[in-house]
Amino acid sequence: MEKYLKTAVGLFLLIALVTVQSCKKSFLDVTAKGTVAATQFWVTQADATSAVSAMYANLHEWKNIAFAPIAVESMGSDDVNKGSSPTDASFMNDFQNFTANSGEGQIADFWAGQYQNINFANQILDNVPAINMDVALRARYLAEAKFIRAYSYFRLVRAFGGVPLRLHVPNTAGEYNIPRSTAAQIWAAIETDLTDAAVVLPQTYSAADIGHATKGAALALHAKAALYQKKWADVLTYTNQVMQLGYSLFPNYEQMFRTNNKNNSESIFEIQCMLIPNNSNASNSQYSQVQGVRGSTGGGWGFNVPSADLAAAYEAGDPRRDATIIFRGETTPEGDLIPANGDNPMYNQKSYVPFSLYVSGFNEGCQQNKIVLRYADVLLMNAEANNELGNTAPALASLELVRARARAGNNAILPKVTTTDQTALRNAIYFERRVELAMEFDRYFDVIRQGRGTAVFGSRGWKAGKNEVWPIPQNEIDLSVGVLTQNPGY
Repeated sequence: MEKYLKTAVGLFLLIALVTVQSCKKSFLDVTAKGTVAATQFWVTQADATSAVSAMYANLHEWKNIAFAPIAVESMGSDDVNKGSSPTDASFMNDFQNFTANSGEGQIADFWAGQYQNINFANQILDNVPAINMDVALRARYLAEAKFIRAYSYFRLVRAFGGVPLRLHVPNTAGEYNIPRSTAAQIWAAIETDLTDAAVVLPQTYSAADIGHATKGAALALHAKAALYQKKWADVLTYTNQVMQLGYSLFPNYEQMFRTNNKNNSESIFEIQCMLIPNNSNASNSQYSQVQGVRGSTGGGWGFNVPSADLAAAYEAGDPRRDATIIFRGETTPEGDLIPANGDNPMYNQKSYVPFSLYVSGFNEGCQQNKIVLRYADVLLMNAEANNELGNTAPALASLELVRARARAGNNAILPKVTTTDQTALRNAIYFERRVELAMEFDRYFDVIRQGRGTAVFGSRGWKAGKNEVWPIPQNEIDLSVGVLTQNPGY
C-alpha cells in the first residue's frame, strides 16, 4: 500500500487551481522546489503511476480528512457536538447553530480540498491518454481518476449545490474563471464518470494495489448519487449489482473499524492511511487525531464527539452504541482506560486507534483509514429504494441483514422489523441508517435529502430554503470578480 501514499515527486501541478477562478498566469509560473517540468513529466508509465499515487495520497490531506470535513459534513448533524474545550475552535459552533457565513475558513478549506482532488484527476485524464504504456493499465488509471473526480463532486454538490464544473485542466485565461453549473449538471457529470469507471475498474486488486477504486466502489457511489436524486430505480439497479460482487458484513461491528481490519469484507472504498516508519511527513493523516480521546492519555484533540441525542437513540442492548461511542471512564475493548473526568463525556470510537499503536513523533492514530463506502450502506440504500418502489419483501430482507449482524450473539434484542406499511418502514430504514452509520459523516445530509431538516435541526436554527446547502466561500466569489454567485440567504 505504500506506493500510493507517497507523494509523486514528479507531479508538477497542484496548480493552486483549487479553483483559482481568476488566477493570473504569473501566479502559475512559480516553479516549486523538487518538481519536474511538464515537458519532462507525463512521458512514461512510471509518471502515470506517480500521478495516480499522488491523487490517492491527497485524499488524506488535512483539508480532505480533518477539520474542514468535520465542519461541513458532520457538525450540523444531531449526532455530534463540537467537543474539545469550550473555547477551542469555537468557530465550529457556527456549524452547529447554522450561523456559519461565507467567510468561514473551514468552508473555504473544504472547497479547496475537493478541487485539489479534481485537479489531480483532471491532470491524469488530460495527460495519461498520450503516454505510451500498457493499454489496460492506462484504461484503469483513467477510470480511477474518474471515480475520484466523481467522489469529490459528490461531496461538493451535496454541500453547496451547483459549483463550477471542471472536466479539464485550464489552458487559457478564459478557462479559469467559470460560473457555477447547476446541481443537476453536477449530478449528471458524476453519473457519467461513475458509469464509465464501473465498466473498466476491476472487482478486486492484488495486495500491492489494495485501496484503489474498484467496480464495487463506482457502483456503490453511483447508487448513492441516485439516492440523493431520488432515482429509486437506479438505486435499486446499482445496489443489486454491488450485492452480487461478493461483499459481506464484517461479523464484529466494533472490530470492523480497527486498524488491523482495514479493507475487510465489508469495505468498498477506504481512504488509505499509514504510519510509515522514519517518514512522519508522509504519515500525515489527522483523521483520528482530531477526533481522538482528549488529554494526556489519549493524545487526541477531542473534536466531533457523539451527542447525548445519539447515545439515547439506540435501542436497548444494541451493541453498536458501545462500538460507536467511547464513554468517559470506560475501558475500551482494546484495554485503554479512558479517564473518568475531562472535557468531553464521549468520543468517536469509529476513528479510535488503540493508544499502544501511537508512535512518538507521528500524528496520533495516523494509520487509521477513513471508510467512505461500506456494504451495510449499500444494503440500507437497497432497502430504501425497494420500499419507495413498493417492494416490501426485499426491502425488509435487506434491512434485516443489517439488523441481524447487530443482533448476533443476543437474540433477545433488536427484533425484526415486520411492518408492511410504507411510511412505517421508511421511518425504520431512516432510523437504521442513523444508528448503523453514526459518526460516518452521512447523517446531516441524510436528514436534508429526506426532507426532515426543519423537524430535526430546526431547534438549532436550521431554516428551509437556506440551510439545505452551505454558503459558497466568499474568497472564491471575490477571486471570480462576481462570476460565482452566492447561495440564497447568505
